[in-house]
Amino acid sequence: MPGMEGLIEQRQPSLELALELLARVRAEAAARSLSLAACVVDAAGNVIASQRMDGAALGAMRLPTGKAYTAVLWGMRSGAFMESTQPGGDDWGFNSTDERVVVYAGGVPLYDGGLLVGGVGASGGTAEQDEECVSAAALAVGFRVETS
Repeated sequence: MPGMEGLIEQRQPSLELALELLARVRAEAAARSLSLAACVVDAAGNVIASQRMDGAALGAMRLPTGKAYTAVLWGMRSGAFMESTQPGGDDWGFNSTDERVVVYAGGVPLYDGGLLVGGVGASGGTAEQDEECVSAAALAVGFRVETS
């Protein structure tokens, strides 16, 4: 029996794939002598899986979850808003509209075949190190982190 017309099919990383992605983030972090917290979310920004490496700050989980959420919310790297959300910037105040939004680098969207399917974020290193780890991990498992 055919489904209803007007519905949109959605795809998201499975738990197994999310855990593989977190393992890759962990490996990237360890190779850089970092202890990170990381999170994978679906295309709606809901957590699929998260982890906090031994030695990572106890309060570290909120930032990677927010970075992944922000990347999904706009389909772009969370760090893209670091400058524009500063006083006088075009997006000034954006980061105060939703407590889940985090505008530091370290969150990237996950694209498959041009479709936004989720996001991944990390925190514990510098913002740049966090982004390097999640980007490398996402690419290693076959995701794209840019729309093109």
